[in-house]
Amino acid sequence: MAAGTIASRIYVVREHKVMLDRDLAELYGVPTGTLNQAVKRNRSRFPTDFMFQLSAAEARFLRSQIVISDAGRGGRRYRPYAFTQEGVAMLSSVLGSERAVQVNIAIMRAFVSMRQMAVNYTNLARKLAEWNNGATRMARTSS
Repeated sequence: MAAGTIASRIYVVREHKVMLDRDLAELYGVPTGTLNQAVKRNRSRFPTDFMFQLSAAEARFLRSQIVISDAGRGGRRYRPYAFTQEGVAMLSSVLGSERAVQVNIAIMRAFVSMRQMAVNYTNLARKLAEWNNGATRMARTSS
């Protein structure tokens, strides 16, 4: 499974990187309802820092950004659930299939890759700022 395919399904909601239930269900090869039912049967494994339901406003925003179908057009009747990295890791234990394990490994690698890219970007921005400050000082002293 390509990391880019997974990374494109990671969103930032409430300052958390999350994946939506429908995207996870597609990756796991199960209907969204089946995934959510497994979670409901094991609710104690999914505290709010592992999984939360999107607010109406968040669902509307994502619907406009990534084309989530709405109930009025034959789509889902409930707001999507969002899973943090920890929630995604917990999913493999409640789904229990070999595919779930393999998908989770790929997803964890995508989260790690995204975190590393953020660190690299921050380091690059810091180096550019240092370079710009040095170049500004040099320009002032040569004037």
